[in-house]
Amino acid sequence: MAEVLSQSQIDALMKEMRSGGKKKEEKNPAAEEKKYRKYDFNSPKKITKDKIKLLKGIYDNYSRIASSRLNGILRVGCELTVLTVEEQRFYEFSNVLSDNDIFITQKLKLPNQTSQPPILMHINQAPILSMIDRLLGGDGSDLEGVDSNYSYTDIEIELYRKIMGYFLDFNLDAWANYIHIETDNAYVEENPSLFQEISLDETIAIIMLDVVTGVTEGRITVCIPRTLLTELFSIIDSRKHTIDPSGSDLTDSKAIIMSKIKSSALTVQADMGRVDVSVRDIRDLQVGDIIDLEKPKDSEVFLRIGGEPWLKGRLGTFKKNSAVLISGRSEEEKETGHEIEEKEKMEEPALAE
Repeated sequence: MAEVLSQSQIDALMKEMRSGGKKKEEKNPAAEEKKYRKYDFNSPKKITKDKIKLLKGIYDNYSRIASSRLNGILRVGCELTVLTVEEQRFYEFSNVLSDNDIFITQKLKLPNQTSQPPILMHINQAPILSMIDRLLGGDGSDLEGVDSNYSYTDIEIELYRKIMGYFLDFNLDAWANYIHIETDNAYVEENPSLFQEISLDETIAIIMLDVVTGVTEGRITVCIPRTLLTELFSIIDSRKHTIDPSGSDLTDSKAIIMSKIKSSALTVQADMGRVDVSVRDIRDLQVGDIIDLEKPKDSEVFLRIGGEPWLKGRLGTFKKNSAVLISGRSEEEKETGHEIEEKEKMEEPALAE
């Protein structure tokens, strides 16, 4: 017996036929709700996105420089890559360090001579101990017993300073395309909790690098205070505004170089004449003796500038001082001067005998 449909079922079937058999999708209010990123107004971001992007580019270049140079220093394949570049507070970085961790700091000498907090670098224990083992002749794979409780020996701390000094020097090459900076002495901080040169609430830029040396992998953290970054970026921005795209800065640099050359000092020597005298005569010279230069008294005097014959003139006086009146260029004497010098060089061994 065929099933008899109720009136409600018939109405539902007719409604479905009118709609083309498509069920109307129910809207989910939760799915339509737009998600917003939470912003902490108590600690607003102070390093802009374009500066973060610039730092990313600088330390990408840093990674390439460090990778190529460490290959020769450690005699093993090394590779560095930038993982993250972000803004943090210094206490977020310092709280992660244990009592056995150490890091290295170094102050930068900026062109405007302002005093700024130091740049800080930290590396995990596994990669630095592998590098130390490589420097001492090992293969860098014997890392048994290395954990968060491992304490560095005095020798390892000195080698740590040497290796991290390389990483600090790579900063100069990485920033060289933007600004010329010089470095001060580097210091190893063996107790992170006592480090006070950077305030705990200071905003810093954290650059996290992944380092692979042979079979060992670890992390290098570069910590740059915001005040130092602000000074670096202000110098970079000021130089960008002063550069003329038409190339007038090149003209100015040429003018500066020429002005410095013009103000440099050169020795001007008046060459009255030359004569060969035996060693015996020189030994017997006394006060009142006369040396005949074999030249007329009114003959020209040649002027040597920077050791080269350049001008000729006549000897006289000016304001009760000896002076030379320049009469022209000394082209012939220039060749004669070279001949005289060659002759002196040839005669030196004979005189020595």
